[in-house]
Amino acid sequence: MRTNVKSRVAALVAAILMVSLSCGIMEAKAPVTITFWPSSNPQEIEFAKIIVARWNKENPNIQVKMEPLPASRSTEEVLLAAIAAGTTPDVCANIYPGAITQYIAGKGLYPHDELPGFYDFVYDRSPKEIVDAFTYRDGHVYQIPWKANPVMVAYNVNLLKENGVDPRSLLTYSGFLQAAEKMAKDTDGDGRIDQWLYSPSTDVTWWQRFFDFYTLYIAASGGKTLLDTRGRVAFEDDAAVTVFTFLRTLFDKKLVPKGTLIGDQFLGGRIATTITGPYSVPYYDQNAPEGFEYDFQPIPVPDGHRGPVVTYGDPKNIGIFANTKHPLEAWEFVKFIMSKENDLLWLEITSQPPYRKDIVNDPMFAPYFKKNPMMSKFVVQGAYTRGVDDSKYLIEIFDAISKQYDLCCVNGRKTPKNAVRDAARDARDILAGW
Repeated sequence: MRTNVKSRVAALVAAILMVSLSCGIMEAKAPVTITFWPSSNPQEIEFAKIIVARWNKENPNIQVKMEPLPASRSTEEVLLAAIAAGTTPDVCANIYPGAITQYIAGKGLYPHDELPGFYDFVYDRSPKEIVDAFTYRDGHVYQIPWKANPVMVAYNVNLLKENGVDPRSLLTYSGFLQAAEKMAKDTDGDGRIDQWLYSPSTDVTWWQRFFDFYTLYIAASGGKTLLDTRGRVAFEDDAAVTVFTFLRTLFDKKLVPKGTLIGDQFLGGRIATTITGPYSVPYYDQNAPEGFEYDFQPIPVPDGHRGPVVTYGDPKNIGIFANTKHPLEAWEFVKFIMSKENDLLWLEITSQPPYRKDIVNDPMFAPYFKKNPMMSKFVVQGAYTRGVDDSKYLIEIFDAISKQYDLCCVNGRKTPKNAVRDAARDARDILAGW
């Protein structure tokens, strides 16, 4: 009898141990799941699907669930709403630097510099100047530098040649203005100019200034943006006046069309230059007429400019959110996104340069640049870029500048100095809450 009791007890203990062991194994094997929101851009979604599938196959214990960004007018609105509701993803690959203060105010972003090996990784991948530019004023880094779309001047090689214009002359304001005078022509004999060197936008919509005043200002000032590190207006200076003067001269002398031209006049051969980013390379290759030859070079700067030409970079970064339960696992996935192999894949799919040092000379990227030689120029320029200021009033400030751009440059109703003064005054009022 005792033997049977002992046997039953032993069997029960063994069963309990087996269940406990089984539960322990199941618990150990239960994967961590992190959510990932990429941009809604089709090429970026394609990239995200590939890397997520690869990651999940190689990392069974850390699974990534890719989700589309919820529908809204902008990513910024989506993320601010998600921060307020506590429904942010673990990782988002569409962080706009101009909204960082708002994200931080909502305690939305993780201080990435506290992650293990953070600086070793980011300084190995990206230029120190770029990392420092995205460091917040409290000393923490709330966004990981990822990629940029440096703005440069695209030019029609044959059209400039036909008009006796050396592209290198366009690198300074004086050379650009001389070339504009040479290029402005009535090509069909109807008494109206229908060929120009350049066509700045007359649209006063705020973001249009990214492709004229703002880009030119960053270049003319040697890399300044509109606000200083304390959030005060910084653009009431000689550089801004010089830019307004340059643009007004183009309109005053009728060297540019006064009005928006219909269709792509650059590929159409009526405009010899345009200010654009690397995303135009695949577009031009797919849509240019036969025999069309194009190239890129830096933004024009005032005569006597010294040092590298800095331009608007249209950056987007990656962020890990503060409500993540798995910051270390999220960090491992972010490093995977930014690996050398995936930076190459990113270039191949999106034609957007990553913030990676010296990739033009990296053997891994050599076949890509041999096939896509134009992209190397944007990658080199990428080290000399600026984004936008981190301010929730950014759109209103650009609206104020656009108003003065219209009054001064397009319509000649105000001097450049007064226009800059008034734009700066309005920007200060906006920052002060009116």
